Amino acid sequence: MLFTAIWTKRPPIPLRGVVALKLRQEAGFLGDILESLIIAIVLAVIIRTFIFQPFYIPSGSMMPTLYRGDRIIVSKLSYRFHPPQRGDIIVFRYPHNPKKTYIKRLIGLGGETVTLADGRLYIDGRETPEPYLPPNTYFPDFGPVKVPEGSYFLLGDNRMNSEDSRVWGFLDRRLIIGKAVLVYWPLDHVKLIH
Repeated sequence: MLFTAIWTKRPPIPLRGVVALKLRQEAGFLGDILESLIIAIVLAVIIRTFIFQPFYIPSGSMMPTLYRGDRIIVSKLSYRFHPPQRGDIIVFRYPHNPKKTYIKRLIGLGGETVTLADGRLYIDGRETPEPYLPPNTYFPDFGPVKVPEGSYFLLGDNRMNSEDSRVWGFLDRRLIIGKAVLVYWPLDHVKLIH
């Protein structure tokens, strides 16, 4: 009896009201999806523009470290907090055509003299180990060349098959996009990049 009294005190919702309530609920659900989608797109644009960006390796110039077809993540924040270091693998805009992107290893810093002789790297006259290269890697002699301040000297790890600073010269700091940090594809190549 009490249950019936509670129901009878409440006026019945007209059919129009039920339809309007359903539409409001559906609009709320679709609005939530739309809001989530907009937030996801904004976050993706911010992350890609300022933090991380994926890149594809189009050639074998960085073998055996990176292979043609590898997909990598590049940190755009790394060099906002510290300058590039020798040995970093960096992605940059090609000096002769900034619409193209290249990836190479940073070898020489501004103010240093770089020489390649007898299959070895010399920085300011001192032999510099390159543990990332396979043993007995041969490459032609080059230099000595002095790297201008604010610029870098870059080489591909596949020294015999790389268009790098030996061909197109020094890289201006302003052309650097970021530091390669991770191979994420193919799955059997997944690794942190050093």
